[in-house]
Amino acid sequence: MKINRSSTRLLTGLMLASMLLSACGGGEAAPEASPSAVATASPQPSERPEPSPTKAPPVRQLSGLTGLPVQEGSLTRPLAVMINNAPAARPQSGISEADVLYEVLAEGGITRLIAIFQSHTGVVKIGPVRSIRPYLIDLGESYGAVTVHAGGSPAAYAILQRQKKADMDEIGNAGAYFWRDKERKAPHNLYSNTAKLLEGAEKLGYSDSIEVPSYVFTDPDYLPTEGAAAAELKVHYLLQSYTVGYKYDTERRTYARLVNGKAHLDLNNNNPVEAANIMVIGADHKVLDDIGRLQIDVELGGEALLFQRGTVISGKWARKPDDMIRFVKNDGTEALMYPGITHVLIVPNSPSFASHVEYTAASTPE
Repeated sequence: MKINRSSTRLLTGLMLASMLLSACGGGEAAPEASPSAVATASPQPSERPEPSPTKAPPVRQLSGLTGLPVQEGSLTRPLAVMINNAPAARPQSGISEADVLYEVLAEGGITRLIAIFQSHTGVVKIGPVRSIRPYLIDLGESYGAVTVHAGGSPAAYAILQRQKKADMDEIGNAGAYFWRDKERKAPHNLYSNTAKLLEGAEKLGYSDSIEVPSYVFTDPDYLPTEGAAAAELKVHYLLQSYTVGYKYDTERRTYARLVNGKAHLDLNNNNPVEAANIMVIGADHKVLDDIGRLQIDVELGGEALLFQRGTVISGKWARKPDDMIRFVKNDGTEALMYPGITHVLIVPNSPSFASHVEYTAASTPE
């Protein structure tokens, strides 16, 4: 009889089973079976899942005026807004969000602020807006900015009209882009915002393709190795009600601005008006008429002090054609700015530059 392999396996199985049963019955230990090799499957390489594509985070532009990433939108043509600084106009709106803030004399001992806006395009309220003078046009244009104002001196209007400047005048070509706040009395109640002003600049045909100069910045963690300690400073103009102070905050690494000894706050958000860099510069001032209108030389250069990170260095300010004011150290090199806002305070050279500014190594207690 022919036996196939399956039958052989069956017979073998039956014989083993009977042997086991007899062993159990007789009490004898069954012989141990020799271990057989257990076949193991060799591991197969597993396929690595392809990583799902991820979107790279958007590369944000760096502002050439602050050295900081632009928080919203993209960089536009700057706006140079003339801000009223009379006591009745304080606190102002929007000035804590300006990339650069100037303070300079107008007439009669009052000062005016020039706020340069570029990296913040969502400033909801700016002002109160005031009139313009020839040197204010010059300072705003040094940033390639559209000049924003309400009225101006005859000399300023002559420049605007003769040279066809890019300007937005509330009482001239751009009234629709301003409004009056009923909570304040005129002329301290005229406002606008970045959205309206940028819309107006586009409607008026002012090109956005314009070269804007940049400061040169240093590492924010770099500690100054030059100069003297200066945790607090005061700048005196001509009137007691325009005494400006700054106190250095080591945690914020900025100087907080004070006016007549009180913190200067932004009415929009109650934020402090502060700066990472403060330039105090001396310029020649000349009275032009009985009203007290001034001619201020913002091109020649002169003495200057630069306050940063709780220190001060002395040097010169300089300005090339079509460029903004820069601080030049005594070795002839341009000073590096710290990322953040820069304030520029222009004071008269007479009776002396030094008579308008004082500073101390330590802050006085509150």
